[in-house]
Amino acid sequence: MSAQTLPTSIDHRRPICIPWLMIYSGCVIIFLIFPIVIILLFSFNSSPSVSFPIRGLSLHWYSEIIKSQVFLQALKNTMLVASIVTLLCIMFGTLAALVLTRFRFRFHNAIQTLFFLPLSLPGLFIGISLLSFFVSINFKLSLGTVIIAHLIYTLPYFVLVASARLEHFDHLIEEAAQDLGCTSWQTFWKVTFPIIAPSIIGAALVVFALSFDEFLITFFVIGSESTLPMLIWSMMRRSIDPRVNAISVLLMLSSTVLIFVVSKFVDISEIKL
Repeated sequence: MSAQTLPTSIDHRRPICIPWLMIYSGCVIIFLIFPIVIILLFSFNSSPSVSFPIRGLSLHWYSEIIKSQVFLQALKNTMLVASIVTLLCIMFGTLAALVLTRFRFRFHNAIQTLFFLPLSLPGLFIGISLLSFFVSINFKLSLGTVIIAHLIYTLPYFVLVASARLEHFDHLIEEAAQDLGCTSWQTFWKVTFPIIAPSIIGAALVVFALSFDEFLITFFVIGSESTLPMLIWSMMRRSIDPRVNAISVLLMLSSTVLIFVVSKFVDISEIKL
């Protein structure tokens, strides 16, 4: 009986491994970036037709937008409203977050629930309710009513983001500062505020973005004035206006510059949202 012959060589080649996770991540990134690329591409299209093939590259739509007084006025109104709302949220929201996270008083949970109630309400409901309120007290609709409406809508978001940082704040640091001779006011500005500043800046950016592109609530309470979302809506009511692509690119560029400027003063990784 002859011995069975053993194989003299072994195949050490690894099985082909397909990086499905990398492929999936790449598809998601392409899915997110593709609309931005399309908007960017058609913003330079010399033809008013928003369809392929592109017949030529031009800065015509950017020139029309920059020269348009209607656009400049709408942008000015939008920046004014968003800036005022953001400043008011920083002032009132920081104080509200401090009170809600540091003190326990009677009806604390009920007040906290009522404070965050606008987060669960649709914008349509808020807009109609505020419109009815302003009309009932004969309050003229203007940018002032838009600021009030945006403040009611965005303040809970600011407090929610700021409270997330304050709930994990180490109060022993403040006690140490007071033991070293700092007053309550000095402790807040020299110890507490620098620590919570990244979260406040992050909350302020959220509020500014929400106020800047808010349309539904603004539609009901703006009156005869105009903001950028209202202008874009009026431009897109009947047909696709190629100038909207140029506006979108300018807004994306402005957002990128804003984030870059903020990152120069604050470490973005420290912003807790």
